Amino acid sequence: MEPTYNEFLAGVRVLRNFEDVADPAVYSALPSGWALAVADIVDSTVAIEAGRYKAVNMAGAAVIASLNNSLGRHDLPFVFGGDGAAVAIPPQGREIAMTTLSNVQRWAFDDLGLTLRAALVPVEDIRDHGFDVRIARFQASDDVSYAMFSGGGNSWADARMKEGLYAVPAAAIGARPDLSGLSCRWDPIKATRGKVVSIIVVAGPVQDPQAFSSLVLDIIDLVEVDGREGHPVPEEGPKLGFVSEGIGFEASAGARHLNRVGMLKRGLRVVGEVLLVNVLRVFGGSFRGFDAARYGRSVASNTDFRKFDDGLKMTIDMDQARLDKLRERLEQAYAAGLCFYGLHEQEAALMTCIVPSPLSLDHMHFVDGAMGGYAAASTQIKRQMLMAPQA
Repeated sequence: MEPTYNEFLAGVRVLRNFEDVADPAVYSALPSGWALAVADIVDSTVAIEAGRYKAVNMAGAAVIASLNNSLGRHDLPFVFGGDGAAVAIPPQGREIAMTTLSNVQRWAFDDLGLTLRAALVPVEDIRDHGFDVRIARFQASDDVSYAMFSGGGNSWADARMKEGLYAVPAAAIGARPDLSGLSCRWDPIKATRGKVVSIIVVAGPVQDPQAFSSLVLDIIDLVEVDGREGHPVPEEGPKLGFVSEGIGFEASAGARHLNRVGMLKRGLRVVGEVLLVNVLRVFGGSFRGFDAARYGRSVASNTDFRKFDDGLKMTIDMDQARLDKLRERLEQAYAAGLCFYGLHEQEAALMTCIVPSPLSLDHMHFVDGAMGGYAAASTQIKRQMLMAPQA
């Protein structure tokens, strides 16, 4: 008998040291009957070139937020990919997930002007093709852990989605997902050491798991500085800003109906909350149990600036000397066929958040580069793969 949802999650390994993500033995296979919800923005590169970084990130985070809300859970295994996401769905949630993915596609098109494609891929089909979806969790802070994925199943499912397989169609005009808690009110987080670098490293044509694990460990070691592992978010948390685009997106996401009155009310509420938090952070104190300084520190700790999703993904702040060493190590591994990699430099990072309640500390924050990030790094990997000798 397959384990129940809670039994499976209770058995998933929780990693305290990020270096352990390179060890295949720490991951647990999804039970039979589960499925993988995958989604991404069509032509995200074009949107990014047009400067629509916030919109692209908001759409990717909306996939996670809407599935969490519709399934009534905040412990689903998920990974944020910048211009998309992957979420593991238990058997009893598959029909709800289909409807939710349809609704979030409609919202992304109506409100953001972006085409979001989505698919729901059974884990049995992934295994029938020689891949798997295996899960571990990384304990980012005392209050938050988030999923790591291995086994190649996410990458396989993503490729099939882009071929049009397992497609979930968009809902009819007017349908809206529940995006409660989805927030996009943060200012860009400027680099303090040199550059914010978005990195993706996946296994290359030379299949050597031990050598690839060693490469991952080398990268983690190279980016370490000041005991913060290249974390791009200040320890006290990022600045809350009045960026009109972000406030508009959040107002749209939080409005129950797509009309000007609802969006205006929501927008005014967001502006008021931003103003209150900024005042509390400047002058100290708390308001109705909300401690702005404590909240800022937990924002910094509850971020996914590094993760493993069939490969290493990091958005980090690093100086030029370390960046040069990192690039040299990656080039050596690429030349040896051990990896494909993408590395995109920019001046700042962006953060999109899921905040179930401002009074709780289990809020989750998704970090990407502010000028292309993971989407740009992924494009570099695709070029390397096209240039690779065919077996």
